[in-house]
Amino acid sequence: MFDLVADVEQYPAFVPLCERLAVRKREEFGEGHAVLVADMTVAYKIFRETFTSRVRLDKPALAIFVEYLDGPFSSLENRWRFAPAAEAASDVEFFIEYEFRSRTLGVLMGSVFETAFRRFAVAFEKRADEIYGAPKAATA
Repeated sequence: MFDLVADVEQYPAFVPLCERLAVRKREEFGEGHAVLVADMTVAYKIFRETFTSRVRLDKPALAIFVEYLDGPFSSLENRWRFAPAAEAASDVEFFIEYEFRSRTLGVLMGSVFETAFRRFAVAFEKRADEIYGAPKAATA
């Protein structure tokens, strides 16, 4: 699951509202450590906003941290933590907290973002099933 979430360039293919994602910069720091600076464009009907984030990938710790740099938010924090569960399964912890810079944009887009963020987990689970195969049902 870590690799699936770390592959940010693929987000437009399956993440709700993600229209475009472009990595501006990528630096590798030893085995399993990288920092990306990426622009993500989210779109809903006539609304389209782009924001820039710094993404720290820490594969040995199975963690991803997202730091907001620029865009329509006054703040945005997002983190992922992964823990092996059963064979071919992971427990995933996802946290996101944000605040729009503009009160008007917050009113207009707030409920859309809330709905989209709730659908994130489902989108990533579905993507994992597509890439890695759906878990097999237990048989007696």
